Amino acid sequence: MSLTDKYKEIVDFAKASAVTNLQVREQNNILYVDGAVSSGTVKDQLWAIYNKIDPDFRSGDLVMNVSVEQAAGAKAKVATESSNLNIRQGPGTDQPVVGKAAHNETVTILSKTNDQWSLIKTDSGKEGYVYTQYLQL
Repeated sequence: MSLTDKYKEIVDFAKASAVTNLQVREQNNILYVDGAVSSGTVKDQLWAIYNKIDPDFRSGDLVMNVSVEQAAGAKAKVATESSNLNIRQGPGTDQPVVGKAAHNETVTILSKTNDQWSLIKTDSGKEGYVYTQYLQL
């Protein structure tokens, strides 16, 4: 089974959800899905489909570089003890860290993925998932 077949549901959902600049390519046994979505909810749904196909994101054969075009949402303060907050590519500690939000930095919440994870965007444009417990409205 090709990776395009394995992740067909993600690609079909991305097309149906009007992901802009959608690019799907397979390279070195990894499927890359790139583009932009209009809301954090659509991005969360893509990750939910991914988790259904590959529980806990263990196979490591899909990279989703999908960003949220609009940064409208509630503002929150990073409420860590003193350290920076890891911003991850996906909603899980097994996902790569793509950036950091500084202690007391204000970020925009794009969506609340579940009780543990929120999709955020920093003022500098860094976007990803963080532990919700470290955000203070």
